[in-house]
Amino acid sequence: MNPEDIIEKHFTRLKSEQKRALHKLGIRTIRDLLYHFPSRYEHAGQTGTIAGASAGAEVILYGTVRKPEIRKTWKSRRPVAEAWLEDASGKIKMMWFSQPYIAKTLHDGMSAKVSGRVAGMGAKVYLANPSIGKSPVNPYEIHSSLFGEHGKVRLSQTMGESDFPKELCSIYPESRGVSSLWLLYALKKVFEAQAHERLKDPIPPEILARYNLPTLSSAFVFIHTPKKLSDATVARKRFAFEEVFALQIVMQQRRRVLLTKEALPVVVDRSKLADFVASFPFPATKAQMNAIDVIASDFEKTRPMLRLLEGDVGSGKTAVAAATAYLVATSLPKGRVAGTLQVAYLCPTEILAKQHFSTFVSYFRGHHIPVGLITGNECRKFPSRVRYEESVKLSKVAFKKMVANGEIPIVIGTHALIEKSLSFKYFAYAIIDEQHRFGTMHRQKLATKGNIAPHLLSMTATPIPRTLALALYGDLDLTLLDEMPAGRKSILTRVLAPERREDAYERVRVELALGHQAYVICPRIDEPDPAKELALIAKSVKAEAARLKKEVFPNTTIGILHSKMKPSEKEGVMKKFEDGDTNILVATSVVEVGVNVPNATIILIEGAERFGLAQLHQLRGRVIRSTHQSYCFALPESFGEITRERMRAFASAKNGFELAEYDLALRGAGELGVGKQWGVSDIAMEALKNIKLVEAARAEAANLVAADPDLKNHPALTLRAATTDKEMHLE
Repeated sequence: MNPEDIIEKHFTRLKSEQKRALHKLGIRTIRDLLYHFPSRYEHAGQTGTIAGASAGAEVILYGTVRKPEIRKTWKSRRPVAEAWLEDASGKIKMMWFSQPYIAKTLHDGMSAKVSGRVAGMGAKVYLANPSIGKSPVNPYEIHSSLFGEHGKVRLSQTMGESDFPKELCSIYPESRGVSSLWLLYALKKVFEAQAHERLKDPIPPEILARYNLPTLSSAFVFIHTPKKLSDATVARKRFAFEEVFALQIVMQQRRRVLLTKEALPVVVDRSKLADFVASFPFPATKAQMNAIDVIASDFEKTRPMLRLLEGDVGSGKTAVAAATAYLVATSLPKGRVAGTLQVAYLCPTEILAKQHFSTFVSYFRGHHIPVGLITGNECRKFPSRVRYEESVKLSKVAFKKMVANGEIPIVIGTHALIEKSLSFKYFAYAIIDEQHRFGTMHRQKLATKGNIAPHLLSMTATPIPRTLALALYGDLDLTLLDEMPAGRKSILTRVLAPERREDAYERVRVELALGHQAYVICPRIDEPDPAKELALIAKSVKAEAARLKKEVFPNTTIGILHSKMKPSEKEGVMKKFEDGDTNILVATSVVEVGVNVPNATIILIEGAERFGLAQLHQLRGRVIRSTHQSYCFALPESFGEITRERMRAFASAKNGFELAEYDLALRGAGELGVGKQWGVSDIAMEALKNIKLVEAARAEAANLVAADPDLKNHPALTLRAATTDKEMHLE
């Protein structure tokens, strides 16, 4: 049995349903099957299996959700959400009375942890209104540390390993047609054929020995068929290290290639730079000046800069980008007596691109440096030949011709910036804003706009714990903006139950009376279709704006903003809000990034539990744009245990970095721009909590790539790194 063989070749009796399930799980080869790891382990005869649940008992069960749906009771027509919970021992029905929205939060095949009371009798037992949450990858925290004391596993305080039965049952991520028992049976055949021993270990033996890690073949046996919990622990440590190590190999190879290239020389005149920074309408913070100085030093080197600028909401990243863009836009190309080097500033949304264009115009107006804007809908250039203080709208053809001729040194834009038809004459500096919203291909397309590799500055307002920054941005140098502008006051954040909603409205009235403005954020654009039972029941922008105008704020001007509006409509709405003609802006999370209205001092977030913590923090950041006291009211629609814990963290976190660390500890970083959308496995995400593991993997990868850049002596690692590079959505 060859590990690279397609799995159907050795499991000839597969039903079409099973084939679909395997493909859904990403299992096509024997290798894929071996790398499909258990999400947890149950102990033989352990209470907590569905088969052991009896009527009247309070239980905690782990299993797979099946067939979520909504029905109505026969007599009262009361809506009921229903689903089945299935594990290796059997299945049981779950019912939530008068809570139909719960069915919308579930999907067939999801792993879940369920707790509640078993109701009914005999063969008709069911779980009545149980609490349900996404099942943790590892409830026993069995891989909390790669370098724990004596390699011991940290277990529950009340339960040691000797308390467990010796036999463990592996429970896997499942899909309809393929159960954990089926996967175990398939793996048994693989082990009997010794196919797992034919896979070459990607980790060199000297590294395995250095960190006391098992070989690949042993680790497969330990993780799939452990005799005791410590077997699984050792295996999970090994595979966590393997994935982070492979990721770091990719990063180090990428960095090595980039650092062999030559960058266009940028003239760094620190005296002129200081004059430009002094022209800002605010004093620069020490953190901003340090960041500008570090980037200026990078410009003086012959190789391209590769830097990540990480700062909390409102810390002033745009000003750093403007100051460093000034250095480039005032530098002559080598051997030329006229013209300047060029800057490309890539933004994720049209609203943000236009806002940055407006900000840059205000910064560069007194320095006679042209600034351009390109989006999917329009092109603009500042200054206008007719009126210097204004920008002028150009055709795309005319705009692209001016950029190609080097007449516009600073170009700000959306994805239109990386179109093939847009070329630069002296492209020297690429800035990517909110870099986690762009993929590797976007960065590569931007980097190849010129004949020479540009300096690269990636920026993010989503704070990332150090372990994640090291692991996911290993090819970039890191600079932090950890200081807020002088005079900024902390946002007062409160979480209110529905019956306390009037407290938030009263504060809005006070702020409006002071001449300030407000945001109201809703999860939906339109009201749900009542004919669709599984429609998301959440407040919508249109209906909420109408209700607020009619019932709550009848004497105020209310605007609406959402993603389905035409660009011209969005621009008109934002212009009115920026000019103060609109008192309250009711919007979706389209305002999450970069929208800057200093006079807005209060934000209400409806259905707050439906947003990730990073999103909530970004939304809250819309009202930290001035020296006025600002307020944020989170208004969740439900108050389950998880929601209460998340809202408590959101309200108490002093800054985004603290919130990021909390979220990493609580949820394995799934909400902070990483997780499944990155292609990072659950095991690796848990490992990223461990700074020692990440640092060790990074150091080993750097040393190996330095000694063998093309991995000629490590073919198995070459294959593993290529797989990682394909699966990861880096940047």
